[in-house]
Amino acid sequence: MEFEQIYKTYWDRIFRLCMGFVNDYDAAQDLTQETFIIVWQKLETFRNESSIGTWIFRIASNNCLRQIEKQKRFPKSELPVHLSEEKHTSLEPQIQFLYKCIAELPETDRIIISLELEDIKQNEIAKIVGLSEANVRVKIHRIKEKLTQKFKENEQR
Repeated sequence: MEFEQIYKTYWDRIFRLCMGFVNDYDAAQDLTQETFIIVWQKLETFRNESSIGTWIFRIASNNCLRQIEKQKRFPKSELPVHLSEEKHTSLEPQIQFLYKCIAELPETDRIIISLELEDIKQNEIAKIVGLSEANVRVKIHRIKEKLTQKFKENEQR
């Protein structure tokens, strides 16, 4: 598969995965672009030991985790009071709330649920995160319960 086709096939899915990690549209776009730069640079080294999608999601997950580690080491300072942040997102409030809830999950759970939302098979998710398929199934169930509870709590407000 050539790079252009890979990019067209996986860009939206990788963006949504990154969005689940950072809950920030611009940061998710940057992470997605960085992921595809890595894919482009490493495409010749792909060994077909897994599907190309699994390989790309693994790169994206690792890229997001590196970004989160950088943010922990170098926390951002607050914006000056006189500046205002303008959001230009067209996401529905419930989708925004979902991304917010996903972003609050532990890192592994974020990867798992983001991949699940992309309809990645559970055996592929297990390969990406390095867990057993049974463990992934249990984690998905528990994560969905947590997210459902957060939605219920949000509706009651």
